[in-house]
Amino acid sequence: MNVHHLELFYYVARHGGISEAVRQMPYGIQQPAVSGQILKLEESIGGKLFHRRPFALTPHGERLFAFIAPFFANLHEVGGELRGRNSNRLRLAASAEVLRDHVPGLLRELKEAHPDLVLTLREANQAQAEPQLQRGEIDLAITEAEGTPAAGLQSLVLARLPLVLLVREDSPLKNFKALLTPGERIALPLISLPPHEALVRNFREGLRQHGWTWDPAIEVTATDLIDTYVAEGFGAGLSVAVPGIDPRPGLRRVALPNFPPLVIAAFWAGKLGTVPEAFLELVRKRAAAMRGKTEGRNGR
Repeated sequence: MNVHHLELFYYVARHGGISEAVRQMPYGIQQPAVSGQILKLEESIGGKLFHRRPFALTPHGERLFAFIAPFFANLHEVGGELRGRNSNRLRLAASAEVLRDHVPGLLRELKEAHPDLVLTLREANQAQAEPQLQRGEIDLAITEAEGTPAAGLQSLVLARLPLVLLVREDSPLKNFKALLTPGERIALPLISLPPHEALVRNFREGLRQHGWTWDPAIEVTATDLIDTYVAEGFGAGLSVAVPGIDPRPGLRRVALPNFPPLVIAAFWAGKLGTVPEAFLELVRKRAAAMRGKTEGRNGR
């Protein structure tokens, strides 16, 4: 395959069409020339790479784009590193909870070793972060794992967080089974995140496996709001047990045994630069330390 043809296809796939690719390319080229060279590429592989209207990659196109994207996406960054630029940059995407509870402290450590750190932060889940990684817009993502990573991406599981219910300290509820009658709805109001969240999907899968039904009475978009409404006595909140982090005063956890845990993972494409690799190492160490705290408690 002609490498220049591959580069043109990379821009077409990244920007969703030939006309948009022509506008975004870093050098001048006419649309008919791109179309002609894409046709030659399709002839060389013996298959169509994308549908024109509406634009959509074919299976051939998805496979080829996943293979070439890390290379072309990182060319600019590699060039910058060779010229002494971008070596102090971290572009990170993470879930809201990770950004709030863990990233600030980790960034302080990172900045001590890299005082000239240039930082970009975005809130994203796995589905949102993967295209950004493939396009080279971010270096690293740390968020809930919601399935197998997209082609061309690497991943590392950092934590498996058990699902729990949050209740008030004075709640008579001692264990989850006290709520349940198979095949019937649970009367206690449930406070949870929206249904598209990985936490909620895992909870529903656990309910399904046991033959139980429990729809939320209060749906909020942030976990700290769950804590607030539980503390005010409006029901039980769906949450996770994070190692080393206790519930807020006045609340306690009720275990949800045999429910699928919430998996937190890191995702990246290609070889990480010096600063992203250093940050990932800090994340690994923090995750290992938190697991150690949990094992120490269980050992006692």
